[in-house]
Amino acid sequence: MADLTRRDALIAFSSAALIGVAASAGLGAPAWAQGPSDDELVQRAIHYLDGLVSVKGRFQQADQKGGTADGTFYMARPGRARFEYDAPSSLLITCDGRTVILSDQQRHTFQRVALASTPLGVFLSDHIRVDSGAQVTRVDRLDNGGFAVTARGANARDGQITLHFADRPLRLSGWQVTDAGNHVTRVTLSSLVPIAAPPADFFTQEQH
Repeated sequence: MADLTRRDALIAFSSAALIGVAASAGLGAPAWAQGPSDDELVQRAIHYLDGLVSVKGRFQQADQKGGTADGTFYMARPGRARFEYDAPSSLLITCDGRTVILSDQQRHTFQRVALASTPLGVFLSDHIRVDSGAQVTRVDRLDNGGFAVTARGANARDGQITLHFADRPLRLSGWQVTDAGNHVTRVTLSSLVPIAAPPADFFTQEQH
């Protein structure tokens, strides 16, 4: 298994929330003419994301060079998230509602990023809100019966994200992020289940 960089991790998870902004905004000002069925799928996606309050699941992250990493993630909206990477990686990402922290004990690194400066803030908010300038660029039906929604942010540096949804029952199965430099990171989700909200200190970490 090849190691992924902290940059890959930050792209994969802080950008995941872009869909919450872009899907909503795209309905009002679509990049191309969407039929009613596309609008319905986007609305279903927004409603589903709004319903993800406190969940746990497994993820596999992969980049375009073949690097992969697995782990467990937790989310408790509003504001909190935790991504634990499996050994041999020691990367841990937490968000306490204000600050996203990336730490790696093996590399002795500790990085703080304001939640408000990342799209993750939108995804973890109490409600997926409309934000001007972002737009849905396409809605695709998948061979497995699900669908995918691709959205682009208001700024070129936001890149774009494609969220994949399985259907019957509807669930988020993963996403693909392409940043402004055309760097692609993919995340596949599995075993997504609702849980009781963990304590607040589960979503933060101290520098050692």
